[in-house]
Amino acid sequence: MLEQMKAINDYIVVDVEKVGPKKVGGLLLTEELDETNRYIKATIISTGNLVEGLKDKDIIYYDKHAGHGITWADTMYHVIRARDVVLIE
Repeated sequence: MLEQMKAINDYIVVDVEKVGPKKVGGLLLTEELDETNRYIKATIISTGNLVEGLKDKDIIYYDKHAGHGITWADTMYHVIRARDVVLIE
């Protein structure tokens, strides 16, 4: 199924790493309240034909305000632009 999904141009399809709630000073922070973490960790599923320096299965970090969600084969992914990637792990 997933083989049929392919990013184009400078887009990247990523699978966001699921993280549990973070505890700070005994308080549980939800993802919405974690203002100290601006970047999201994700695994690249597909890169567009204009993307250079990134490949499928790379672990990346990108700005949490970038891109949008897409559902494919009952799974939620995010679509971002290559310029939104800030580092490769």
